[in-house]
Amino acid sequence: MIEMPAPQFVQTNGIRMGYYEAGPKSDAPPVILCHGWPEIAFSWRHQIKALSEAGIRVIAPDQRGYGVTDRPDPVEAYDLEHLTGDLVGLLDQLRIEKAIFVGHDWGGFVVWQMPLRHPTRVAGVVGINTPHTARPPVDPIELFRKRFGEQMYIVQFQKPGHEVDNIFNSRVEQTFDAFMRKPAPRADATPTEPPTAGVGASPTLNLAFPQMIANYDARHDPRTPILSAEEKKVFVDTFSKTGFTGGINWYRNMSRNWQRSAELDYTIRVPSLMIMAENDRVLPPSAADGMEKIVPDLEKYLVRGSGHWTQQEKPDEVSDKLIEWRKKRFR
Repeated sequence: MIEMPAPQFVQTNGIRMGYYEAGPKSDAPPVILCHGWPEIAFSWRHQIKALSEAGIRVIAPDQRGYGVTDRPDPVEAYDLEHLTGDLVGLLDQLRIEKAIFVGHDWGGFVVWQMPLRHPTRVAGVVGINTPHTARPPVDPIELFRKRFGEQMYIVQFQKPGHEVDNIFNSRVEQTFDAFMRKPAPRADATPTEPPTAGVGASPTLNLAFPQMIANYDARHDPRTPILSAEEKKVFVDTFSKTGFTGGINWYRNMSRNWQRSAELDYTIRVPSLMIMAENDRVLPPSAADGMEKIVPDLEKYLVRGSGHWTQQEKPDEVSDKLIEWRKKRFR
């Protein structure tokens, strides 16, 4: 198993944030790796090693609500203003003027917001699986409700209380057994395969995700695990301590984020890379169609044979592309 650097800590935006750093401090602009749900900085272990060995300064935080970073109680503390503000505070504390922000899954939504909200701090953006899209014309939760119904997991996450959270909290190993697997071949796709972020998903997918986790049995899952036993233990041990509520609270701010973003210009004005995964059924490559209209300086790259957990399923290919693009655009 790849060893992570020792965690370090900064005070940023009212919280204590843990992060993992490698590579030469003299390298600029550094690469900030932002994980998704339910993940932690450990999800980037392959990229931390590869990029630092290529002479690139790389920093991977446990974001607000995750891992060794603080988990505030108020739901509103997890909106995009806070999440992007945390990253700006991280730069401030490390005396970094600008960085390249790389995000996967929910981390992708955060990093695409960085040049909109904090343009002077962003040198470039990379989305992995998660595309940048224009602001929807209506509240995204209403869109999900109309398209997928009340059982769609993001809609379920809006319910008050922690009833849904506790499905995951009481089944931590079960959750990662279900999530962290390569996708089944399309002809054999099973309705028990868990979805993830929810943008671009086919309406034919079963998105009653909490119920699928509650009924999941790894003994009957033919899909190949992505993680070794030692790697899975890192995730299980971490979320057994923290629970899932911090990350789920990101979803609980989707309406708030939409309401508070009406004045933003959604055009991305920095060099950008979109890494797509051929077999991600919830964030498919087609979700990135038309990105060029609001991301003029965009390169697209398709990782064939990968499902949703691209940087862990195809770590060498993702790392090689990040290194190649970084050196091409910022040397």
